[in-house]
Amino acid sequence: MSKALLVLGICVLANSLILAKKFKEEEKPKWAKKDIRDFNDADMERLLEQWEEDEEPLEPDELPEHLRPAPAIDMTNVDPSNPEGILQMSKKGRTLMSFVSVNGNPTKQETEDITKIWQTSLWNNHIQAERYLIDDNRAIFMFKDGAQAWEAKDFLVEQERCLHVSIENKEYKGKHNRDEL
Repeated sequence: MSKALLVLGICVLANSLILAKKFKEEEKPKWAKKDIRDFNDADMERLLEQWEEDEEPLEPDELPEHLRPAPAIDMTNVDPSNPEGILQMSKKGRTLMSFVSVNGNPTKQETEDITKIWQTSLWNNHIQAERYLIDDNRAIFMFKDGAQAWEAKDFLVEQERCLHVSIENKEYKGKHNRDEL
């Protein structure tokens, strides 16, 4: 009985090897006939597409941000008199940058210190923001969840050294600003 199973197993294995699909040289596309060292970016992209052909698609939260579906906005809960609220809802889950300027004539180090304090205060309030200095008196605050940018703006414009905050090409003047714009 065991010899019969062994012979049957060998036959099945041999059959699967014989019937396995393999390109014949004349059936291969031109790019596949090249040596791997001669592949260009387009060839590599085709190879990757062929490799991923039978894979299951990624979950929406695993996709890169530019391929994720836009967040669904429930229009029944939207206040049409508040366009900022609509914009805030549309940026939920998307990366958003805001530009923040420090008033006075600060040095680069002074701007670094002030914006670092602001960033820490935002993090302490569970608003995740990365900070990048771009000028002696200006920084970018980048939010992974764009909806948090408006909460951060409310905090930042209250700060004594905030000249203005810019989100989506709209400027919000700092409360303690002395018309330095």
